[in-house]
Amino acid sequence: MFFKHKEVAQELAQQLESGVGAIEGRSLWQDAKRRFFRNKAAVMSLFIIGLIILFSIFGSQFAHYSYEEIDWFALSDPVALGRPSIETGHYFGTDKLGRDLYARTVQGSQISLMVGILSSLVAIIIGTLYGAASGFIGGRVDMVMMRIVEILSALPFMFMVIMLMVMFGRQIILIFVAIGAVSWLDMARIVRGQTLSIKNKEYIEAAHACGVSQWRIVVRHVVPNVMGIVLVYASLMIPGMIMFESFISFLGLGVQEPETSWGALISEGVVTMEFALWQLAFPLTFLVITLFCFNFVGDGLRDALDPKER
Repeated sequence: MFFKHKEVAQELAQQLESGVGAIEGRSLWQDAKRRFFRNKAAVMSLFIIGLIILFSIFGSQFAHYSYEEIDWFALSDPVALGRPSIETGHYFGTDKLGRDLYARTVQGSQISLMVGILSSLVAIIIGTLYGAASGFIGGRVDMVMMRIVEILSALPFMFMVIMLMVMFGRQIILIFVAIGAVSWLDMARIVRGQTLSIKNKEYIEAAHACGVSQWRIVVRHVVPNVMGIVLVYASLMIPGMIMFESFISFLGLGVQEPETSWGALISEGVVTMEFALWQLAFPLTFLVITLFCFNFVGDGLRDALDPKER
């Protein structure tokens, strides 16, 4: 028995020396990627989001009408002639003004997704850099920067966006900037907390010892190490931005005609839902599915990047 164990130990030692049977290491991001793709709900949601994005980009290629073109024949009787039909080319039917609802849903998908993604991107960039700088510098600078965040948080978020829209007009770029510029406050708090937990790590002290400037440390060392929590929060922020844009469009303060968004289409569909349910059903379905999918992706990222699961 002793000689048998000795032979096994010698064989293992030879394999280690030759590299056979050696365990290949994985980075934390590779491990998180493997764990994310094990989450079937998150992967399926990511696939559906990809299909919706492709629909918003290439869906207009299959439309027989533009989003602002009026079908006067369907307008003569919107209930009977404006129903969804492949023969007439109105796949989703028409709205109350005789415009093709399929083309308008494609255009609404472009606006809503752009608002959600670009507004979240603005909030992430501002909030991440602001929070990382505040937490890393610390002291009085941190105190002043956080008091500014608290003061801005006390202001009514909805009122500020509506006020900006009324003052400068309902322009698409302004919607991106207005929503993103006032929604970075929570991101700044989260990143600041993560920065405080890593600012005294060994690699930060080593960068200090090498004479690296504070701003370079923040950009090269702090920000990459808080990207996990930033990605999780961003995936949950996007549906919130889409929902907020839909809400202000529902109130009539969003995009201007003839452009539209899911919120504007839902607002129009609510008026005619009793006799033309399709005008509400299609944009509402796209909105609900998108919100659910982004939340499932966010849950999957949270589980994959959770330090307790590593």
